[in-house]
This record gives sequence, structure tokens and C-alpha cells, in this order.
Amino acid sequence: MEVEGGNTSANDAVARKISIQSRRAKGCPSSFCYFNSFSGFSGNNHVFYQFTQQNLPACKPVLTPSWIVTTFLLMGVIFIPIGLVTLRTSHSVIEIVERYDTECIPEKFRGNKVPKHMKAPIYIYYQLDNYYQNHRRYVKSRNDQQLLHGLKSNDTSSCQPEDSSNGLPSVPCGLIAWSLFNDTFKFIRESSELVVNRKNIAWKSDRNHKFGKQVYPFNFQNGTFIGGGSLDPSVPLSDQEDLIVWMRTAALPSFRKMYGRIEEDLDADDVIAVHLMNNYNTYSFGGKKKLVLSTSSWLGGKNDFLGVAYVFVGSSSIIISLVFMLLHVKNPR
Repeated sequence: MEVEGGNTSANDAVARKISIQSRRAKGCPSSFCYFNSFSGFSGNNHVFYQFTQQNLPACKPVLTPSWIVTTFLLMGVIFIPIGLVTLRTSHSVIEIVERYDTECIPEKFRGNKVPKHMKAPIYIYYQLDNYYQNHRRYVKSRNDQQLLHGLKSNDTSSCQPEDSSNGLPSVPCGLIAWSLFNDTFKFIRESSELVVNRKNIAWKSDRNHKFGKQVYPFNFQNGTFIGGGSLDPSVPLSDQEDLIVWMRTAALPSFRKMYGRIEEDLDADDVIAVHLMNNYNTYSFGGKKKLVLSTSSWLGGKNDFLGVAYVFVGSSSIIISLVFMLLHVKNPR
């Protein structure tokens, strides 16, 4: 009796052990469940296993032909009107662009007429072509700490070769400031000069945070070789907005920079005479100079790229939807 009972107890223990292992094998490997049983995750084994095996509920859309055709067709219906509105807005911007570095201004353009009514403000830009402000040595030739703190910043080695003049440091130093654009423009309508507002043409963040309010030009353009415009030594750098605009270097060899604003309307057929000083030398490297008058819209200046891109993507989507539709009709799934 005792021997049989002892054997029965041993068999029951073995049976219970096998039963536990078999139940664990249903959910996951025994070693994994053994780890979880001692880690405090026994109540979340099922959810944790689903997460590790990527079996959690998820949205899995079935890309049927009708669904794809509808999606591309809807993209075309939305994109094409947006592109047409964008193009119309861009074409509403009135822009006059004239090159003036060949014989100053050609005779036929010296009394140019305004083609359409131009609503104020009218932005004045100068445009330079074939001028590489993105050259590595040119871009590096500046000292941002000096622009902000003046002579307190002693290390001007980054400004070479225009770091000093006559043995004294130059403020501002570097090739970018040294090559400051210095052509000037006056606009005459019916014998009266149009007022050009030259304030707030630079970024507010540049004026307030990158150029010092107590930093004044010092020993600037005093060398034997003058690169560009000069600066008023009694005006702090934060108020020298021509310099601030010029110091924000362009990424492409053809660029525009703001000169000022005309804050009165120009009527159609108004004759605008431009008196300019052609000081800036672009002839040695084959550069081109242009004068630009432009209005603006809620999208900014005149630029057709965004509208063309929208129309192109919308048209392509409609063509793709038609192709898929024909394929589906010919060979339905």
C-alpha cells in the first residue's frame, strides 16, 4: 500500500509537471514563459507576446484597383485647381527687369513706361548674375563675433585677406563686407523724385541679434585697394541695412537683394526715369547687373514654379488613374 501510494504520488507530480509544460508550450517557448513567470509579467504574457510577434491589431488597407484609381483621380482634382490659382496669383505680380551695366542704360530704356498699374509697396531689387557669393573662401571671410561685439573680438584670422588695414583691424572685416554693393538709384516721375524707403529691408533677426547696436565701422575701406561701398562711421552696424542685406550671402550665382521700397502707386503708362551711379565693378569677371521693380502677392514675388509643379503632379495623377482604369477594365482582377 505504501509503495503503491508513493509511486502514485510520484506519477501525479510528473503528470502535473508535464501538464504545466504543455500549457506553457501553447503560448510561447518554455524558456520564454519561465523568464516571464519570474519577472512580474505573467498577467500580460499574451499581450507582450502579440507585441513581440507583431500580431497586434493594425490597419491593413487592401489596395484594390478601384481604390487606387479613385485616389489618383482625387489627387488630380485637388492639385490642378490649386496650381491654376497659384499661377494666376504669380502672373498678377507686375515685374520690370532691365539690365543696366551695358552703356549704363540703353537709350530705348532710359524713359521706360510702367506696363500696368503697380500697387504700393513696390519693391526695388538689384540683381547680380554670374556672381559667386557661395565660393568657400568668400563665405568664410567674415567674423560674426566682431559684427556683434566690435573690437572686443580680437581674433580676425577668419577675415583674411581683409582683416586689417594700415596695421589696424577693420570693422567689419572680411571679403564679404569689403565687396559691399554700392550702386545707387533715383527714380523720377514727371520731374519729381519718388521717395524710396530704405528702412526695414533686412531681416529683423539679423538687425537685432547678429549686428551690434554699439558697434561702429572702424578703419573700413582705408586700404590701397577698395572693393565696394563705404560705411558711415557714425551709424552702428545694426542700422547699416545695406550691409546687413549684403552679408546674407546667396546660395546661387544669380540672385536678387532688396534695395528699398516705393510706397506710392505707379499708374499704367507712367514714365519712370532712373538716375543711377554705376559704381560696382562687375566687368572684370563678366558679371551682369539688373534693376528690378516688382509688386507682391500673398505668395510673394513672381515665381511660376510652384503653380507649374501643382499642375504637373495633378495632370500626372489623372493620367495614371486613367491608365489603371483601362488596365482594370481590360484585365479585371
